[in-house]
Amino acid sequence: MKRLQILGAGCPKCEKLEENTRAAAKELQIQYVLEKITDIERIGEFGVMMTPALAVDGEVKAQGKMLSVKEIMVLISE
Repeated sequence: MKRLQILGAGCPKCEKLEENTRAAAKELQIQYVLEKITDIERIGEFGVMMTPALAVDGEVKAQGKMLSVKEIMVLISE
C-alpha cells in the first residue's frame, strides 16, 4: 500500500494537488492512504521549502509546482 502525502497549508493549489493525486492513484488502481500535512514544522522536517509538495512513502517527489494527474502517476509508479 502506498502512502501519499500532500504537504501544504490547505490553499487552493494544495487542494488541487490532493484531487489530482487521488485521481492518479485511482487511474493506477493502487491501494493507498492519503495524508494531508498542514503543520509548518512537520512540512519543514521533510525539507520542503515551497508548497504544495507531494511525498510518496515519506520521500518528497515534487514541491512548489502543480502536478498533472499524468505527472503524479509517473511519480507514484517509481
